[in-house]
This record gives sequence, C-alpha cells and structure tokens, in this order.
Amino acid sequence: MFAAFNTALSGLDANGVAVDVIGNNLANMNTTGYKESVAYFQNLVSESMNGGQTQVGFGVAPPLTITQFTQGAISASSGLQDAAIQGSGFFVVDDNGMTQYTRAGSFQVDLSGNLLTPSGQQVQGWMATNGVVDTGGPVGNITVPVGSMQPPVATQNLTLGANFDASAVTGTASDWSAPITVYDSLGTAHVLTLNFEQTAANTWSCQATVPGVDVQGGTAGTPSTVGNPITLQFSGSGLLTGTTPAEPINFGFQPANGAAAISVNWNPIAADGTSSLTQFDQSSATSAITQDGSAASQLTTVTMASGGQLLATYSDGQQTVVGQLAMANIQNPQTLLNVGNNNFQVTADTGAPAVGAPGTGGRGTVVGGALEASNVDMATELTDLIVLQSAYQANAKVVTTVDSMAQATTNLIT
Repeated sequence: MFAAFNTALSGLDANGVAVDVIGNNLANMNTTGYKESVAYFQNLVSESMNGGQTQVGFGVAPPLTITQFTQGAISASSGLQDAAIQGSGFFVVDDNGMTQYTRAGSFQVDLSGNLLTPSGQQVQGWMATNGVVDTGGPVGNITVPVGSMQPPVATQNLTLGANFDASAVTGTASDWSAPITVYDSLGTAHVLTLNFEQTAANTWSCQATVPGVDVQGGTAGTPSTVGNPITLQFSGSGLLTGTTPAEPINFGFQPANGAAAISVNWNPIAADGTSSLTQFDQSSATSAITQDGSAASQLTTVTMASGGQLLATYSDGQQTVVGQLAMANIQNPQTLLNVGNNNFQVTADTGAPAVGAPGTGGRGTVVGGALEASNVDMATELTDLIVLQSAYQANAKVVTTVDSMAQATTNLIT
C-alpha cells in the first residue's frame, strides 16, 4: 500500500512535466520557426510478488520530450532578407565558432553587411563572384555589399529589332532613325542614332551619328558621324540577306569627357543566319533595342529571392546575385538539442548534417520574403492540457486515499 505513495508521486511529477511542455509550446505559438515538443510517458518496471502471479508497477518514468519537425505555415513577410524553408532541412548559422541549425529565417543585415539572425549568429552560405555562386566549396559567413557602388560598364555590343517599310518611297521620304543609349568607361550616356534611308528597292543605307558635343573635336549642335556608311540588303521575302561592310559592324568614337574610346559592335545577322531586321509592308519602327553597358549605380536594397539567393538591386534597376544560403539535411532531427534563440545543436546521436544548396540532396526549398510560423496547434495543446489536468487530479486523489488508509491503520494501533 505504501508503495502507492511513490507511484502516485511519480504520476504527479510526470504530469507536471508534461504540463510544463505544453506551457512552453503555447508560449511559443508566435515564435518564428518554432517546433512543438511532445511529452511521451513510459512505465517503470513492475515488482513481481506471489511467485510472479502478482505484478505491481512502480509508477511512471520522467517523460521523454521529442521535438516534432512538422511543417509550419508559410506566409509573406515585410523583411527584405526573410526566408522560409518549405520541406525538410535547416539554415546553418555560426555562433562564435559553434555551428548551429535553425528553421527561423528572420535574417537581417548589420552595419558591416553581415547577414545575421536576430540574436546575432552569422548566417552561413556562399558568396558570389561576378554574380556566380560556387556551391561546391566550403560554407562561410555571408556578407552583402552595403553602401557599395557598382562601377560603370562600357557598351561593347548592341542589338536592334526593327521593321523597314517595304512600301516606302525611295529617298528622303523613307528616312527614319533609331536612337540607342550607350555608355562610355566613365558611365556617361551617349545617344547613338542609326539613321536609315531607302536607296533602292530592298536596299537601305544606315549612317550612325552622335551629338557633336559628345565627341572629342566635335561641334555642339551638329551631329558627328560615327563609323562608315552601311548598306542593308533585303530579299524579296523581306528578310535581311547581307550587309556592307560585313559583320561585325563597328561604331567607334572618342568621347569628349576623357573616357576611353567607345567601340560598339552590331551584328544584324545572328550566327544561325537569322535576323531581327525585316522589310514588310508595315511602318518603319523598332521593336527591341538592347545594349550591354550601364552607368555607375548605387546599391539600394538587398533582398532574399526564392531559392535562397541574395539579390543586390542598384539604382539603375540592375540586379546581381551576391550570395547563396546553405541548408543542412539531418536524417534524425529529433535528436537535436534545443539551445534557445530558435537554434539547435547536434548531439552524439545525431547523424552527420549534409550541407548543400536548397532543393538538392533531399533538402527543402527556400521561399524568399516569407517566414515559417510555429507548428503549435492551440486546440490540440488545450485538449491535452485538460487530459493532463485530469490525470494530475487522479494521482493526487491516490495520494489522499493512501493517506486516509495509512491514518486508519494508525488508528488500529491506538
């Protein structure tokens, strides 16, 4: 009978621990990336009496707590560097030399450009070189170019998509032009204008000009010719068949601002023989213009893109990849140790984490500009709480009953 005291007390302790677990779950309902813990009960070995015919248990062991790594809801967030994992895996962070793992992607950039968790751990991944990321190398701290200036890129190539009016009258009445903005080595913009005129059936001439004030030795207000006159020859089907001079056609001039000489190439006919220039019975007009130069630009924002890439956006609208988040795949995440700050550490029972790019090797994908919510279900937790409360009261009743029985036995003696 008196062993029932210890048995009931073990039940009180175990149910009390389980209530603590539920209380912690409910407290973290709004914690980003939080994974709920579940208390599992185990009975203690039984005592055999009466030749094994009678077995009396010694109660319940302290419950085991196991973390449930089920998927939490993903919702859009306002953080530019926020990221959420869809599927399995963890972000990798460094806490003063200690590697830790987290599902919480509330990342931010400090004044030095380091990508950090809210509690200051360094987010791990790979840095890009000229916009290209090598995910085959070792991971390290991700540092974004805060406040950096993107140097200018001088234009080297241009493309033009256009139609030449097949019904145009030969001569100046057919004149039309295509202005194209190009950049020199200092990032200064110059308007290169291609001036077209039909000189014969299926034949058009082209002369490029730039404002005289832009050219060394030029005259303000008077366009300066650039390069040699060009002849474009079309077939009776309206397709470009050749150019004179032959490709590549070069437009070169020396800017008046001291920049290096500009040399721009144009290939009206692609390597496969096709051309974006046509001569059909439609008005002469451009349909597409591209060039590969750009002015100097200031970094404006760094955002997290889907796939875990960090994109730097500059004042001219251009974007470039500056980094890539790393992800770890852990086969038995339930063995991880919760160390606070939404982070986990491996234990002796944890399999070796496999670190790589998101979406590979069984790793989940990364959703940029989003966060994963806690996977705690309030209704389930409150239901379990009611069950535990009843179990606690039942064990307390055993204690009071055994106490009454012990008091009755004492009264027999007195």
